[in-house]
Amino acid sequence: FLTNPVHPLGSDMKTSFHRSQTLVYKNGFAFFRLPTVGIGGERLYVNQLSQSELDELSSMRPTLTYGQAKRVPPSDFIPAYVAFDKKILKFDAYFQEDVPLSAEEHYRIRQVAIYYYLEDDSMSVVEPVVQNSGLPQGKLIRRQRVPKNEHGDHYHWKDLNRGMNITMYGRTYRIVDCDPFTQVFLESQGIELNPPEKMIFDPYTELRRMPVRKYITPSDFDQLKQFLTYDKQVLRFYAMWDDTNSMFGENRPYIIHYYLADDTVEVREIHKPNDGRDPFPVLIKRQRLPKTFVDKKKTFPSCVLEISDQEVLEWYTAKDFAVGKSTTLLGRPFFIYDCDEFTRNFYRDKFGITDFQPVDVKKKPLEEVPQVIPPYNGFGFLEDSLQNCFSLLPKPPRKDVIKMLENDHKVLRYQVALESPNPEDRKRRFILSYFLSNDMISIYEPPVRNSGIIGGKYLGKTRVPKPGSTTENATYYEPSDLTIGSTIEVFGHRFVITDADEYVLNYMESNAESFPAATLQYQSSSEAQTETGVTYQELDELIVQVQEELKLHNYLNNSNIQEEFLQHDKDGSGILDKGEFLALCDSLNVPTSDVLVNKVRRNMNVSKSCIAAVKELIICFK
Repeated sequence: FLTNPVHPLGSDMKTSFHRSQTLVYKNGFAFFRLPTVGIGGERLYVNQLSQSELDELSSMRPTLTYGQAKRVPPSDFIPAYVAFDKKILKFDAYFQEDVPLSAEEHYRIRQVAIYYYLEDDSMSVVEPVVQNSGLPQGKLIRRQRVPKNEHGDHYHWKDLNRGMNITMYGRTYRIVDCDPFTQVFLESQGIELNPPEKMIFDPYTELRRMPVRKYITPSDFDQLKQFLTYDKQVLRFYAMWDDTNSMFGENRPYIIHYYLADDTVEVREIHKPNDGRDPFPVLIKRQRLPKTFVDKKKTFPSCVLEISDQEVLEWYTAKDFAVGKSTTLLGRPFFIYDCDEFTRNFYRDKFGITDFQPVDVKKKPLEEVPQVIPPYNGFGFLEDSLQNCFSLLPKPPRKDVIKMLENDHKVLRYQVALESPNPEDRKRRFILSYFLSNDMISIYEPPVRNSGIIGGKYLGKTRVPKPGSTTENATYYEPSDLTIGSTIEVFGHRFVITDADEYVLNYMESNAESFPAATLQYQSSSEAQTETGVTYQELDELIVQVQEELKLHNYLNNSNIQEEFLQHDKDGSGILDKGEFLALCDSLNVPTSDVLVNKVRRNMNVSKSCIAAVKELIICFK
């Protein structure tokens, strides 16, 4: 090794203390060069090493021989949430819970699973859900860092081990075991695990799981043989369910099917067109029906549990169904009244039954109650009021449209007089109109001046029943009943027909088939007398009738009456106006009859030789 030479004069002889230039430029580029002269201008040796370099070389002898050794690069930093992602420690544990309000159990064992998440040191407690347990199960403690004590410390995975108790939020859990991953992880971290313990189960739950031991001798009945023998063989019975005791109940027909393959019963409904019921085909679905139940406690909730062989002592079989007997199926009584041919053959071959007489269950027709029509109250038309007795929503009676069209605006008019014991009413004259289109009658009274009676409409258009007519057999006045001289009764008032217009006579001739022959003959004779006059014989007969009427009134003075008539006959013609004639009779208190007055009026067209005889008449009418 070379050492630095010491100048004999020492360092005090230095006059220059600047450093030498080490940066040079060549062709515009900067280069670094080793200095050849040190501070103070001392020459530097290129191969000379410093003491530190010599010390480093003395300790690196293999490096000089084999070269620089390769170093392993430092490992990258991995956070915990990446290194322990999805790595969970699982411990099996249980805790004991007191049951103070039960006579069958005093405490309850509930098994749980404790999960420890390595990524963030959080924990959760989960209880497996048991169906119909009635307990709030599932996640008992949600995932979080669970406090260990009051000093703010939290549970760590180093605090967990098998065979130890751990208290979380006031509840103590007993850890009995862990899964294989948890065991490997803890052993790799140098933790010595305790031996596993046996999991404790809830005693009440185990008691419920234990089946009740019953010593039942196995049956020698072969169900497979029954199915293969009677497959697709069904007994059919026709039955009736009598439900008339309930409100709106009735007798309803059903079909009962008994399946021989598995001893099941089905009840189907029989629907008819327009029966007003929903089309549900099955009343009781195919199932085994119990006949006799085992005696059980009243507190047994049979309404919410399925029926099993333990609750039923006897099931329905083919022997329980017979024609002519009632069978109760699920609380409904069914009366079997008939069966099909296959069912008859089966019972005949299997049980030796030969009586299959069907029972007649048809409803007997109800006795018809005669409808009593109440008496007519006088309001409205009889036919219209009668519709209220037949329906809640009465319909108007039908009208004869053809008759209304053929006889539209055709009216028969008659002159009528009122029969009354009152002399003032006997003087009143009315016009009766008969409408052929609807057989209605109206009566009108022409107003008479200074009569003291207000004229006008006496009766509106209505149908007038005949005397003796009833509501069951109502008869009304027809055109054939209205003849001159006849009397009609209109609602208690009697009217005498005294005259008719020419249209009535023409109508009677054109419709001769609708009128009696005597009526036509009388009308024809009256018309003939009006047109051609009368004979002496007919006039004598009329005089005789008038004289006979005169004899009935002895109080009359015939001479005075004759003088009054002669005084009013000023022209001596022997003819008086009808109104003047009636007024004269009224002034002499002679009661007049319109029938005979019309006869006399029609006979006024006779010859002059007969006029003298007419003048001598004193007409007294009843």
